[in-house]
Amino acid sequence: MWIYEKKLQFPVKIKNPDARAASIIVSQLGGPDGELAASMRYLNQRFSMPDRKIVGILTDVGTEELAHLEMVGSILTQLTKNLPVSEIESSPFAQYFVDHTAGVYPASAAGVPADMKYIGVKGDVIADLNEDLAAEQKARVTYDNILRMIDDPDIREPIKFLRERELVHYQRFADALRHAQESMNSKNFYATNPSFDN
Repeated sequence: MWIYEKKLQFPVKIKNPDARAASIIVSQLGGPDGELAASMRYLNQRFSMPDRKIVGILTDVGTEELAHLEMVGSILTQLTKNLPVSEIESSPFAQYFVDHTAGVYPASAAGVPADMKYIGVKGDVIADLNEDLAAEQKARVTYDNILRMIDDPDIREPIKFLRERELVHYQRFADALRHAQESMNSKNFYATNPSFDN
């Protein structure tokens, strides 16, 4: 079903390792609004969608989120490669390092491991697409927060790319919600359980 192109969606070439930056960015790997949760949310929601167009959007975006997971993992790997122990000890990355060394492990910046409770799958087209809109907005805010705390352009450029993709995903889910609402046989989709005409 998928074709894997063996290159990152956007190049990651970080010259200066940075334990502090890694301790922040890890949240977009396995935090509540990170790429792992997003990919699992969309790739599971698609099974209960009543419309092939919406299934296609969820599959496209969910697959792209896997590519973003790969990018964040690459950022973390480059930020932590060959870090001296003295830098690790004096950074928030120390707690992560104790449990995972410099392995890429999905957790939040607070150290909470990724959890499937982060994904919302209700089986209702309106509920799930609104969940997706909120998820993309929250991920965008997290990237904004990361950009506020990181100065290194080698880190900022791929993070800015990822942030922009959240905006595109938000727009795609808005289109999907609009399409779902237009396809329903009842326009009072907030008070009823409408079905689809097609």
